[in-house]
Amino acid sequence: MIKLQIIGNLGKDCIVKEVNGKNVINFSVAHSEKFRDAQGTEKERTTWVECAYWIEKTNVAQYLTKGRTVYAEGYPQADAYANKDGQPAATLRMRVINIQLLSSNTGGNEGGSTQQQYPTSNTTENSFEKNSYTQAASPTSVVNKSDVEMDGANASDLPF
Repeated sequence: MIKLQIIGNLGKDCIVKEVNGKNVINFSVAHSEKFRDAQGTEKERTTWVECAYWIEKTNVAQYLTKGRTVYAEGYPQADAYANKDGQPAATLRMRVINIQLLSSNTGGNEGGSTQQQYPTSNTTENSFEKNSYTQAASPTSVVNKSDVEMDGANASDLPF
């Protein structure tokens, strides 16, 4: 088994679709890292992962908005293609089995981080919506799936 884990920022608001009677939440996550090359010049590299989260209830989708920081894990898939210049390129995709919203607000992580986990989906579909992703980045909020489904609950009612 190969598992992929990523912490990064959502590039745009997620897209919720129904495919063959099943719900899928599509979103893209960007992870940036800074490093120094052999000459000592500081550089930055951003890796984009296109994600598909197959889940029965899509309540989490309201929190998967552009700029939010998330942790996602799942099964990777790499697809090769020729870019617009005819050069070989690749796309990294992930069938998400677990997602956590990491940052506490859209402006960053000033209020500290609370980690809440959404349980895995029992479906085994491995489908990704092509051409439904764009790129951008910056952080935000945390919510637990069970909290989303509770009527009338608010953040002060949570046990953490």
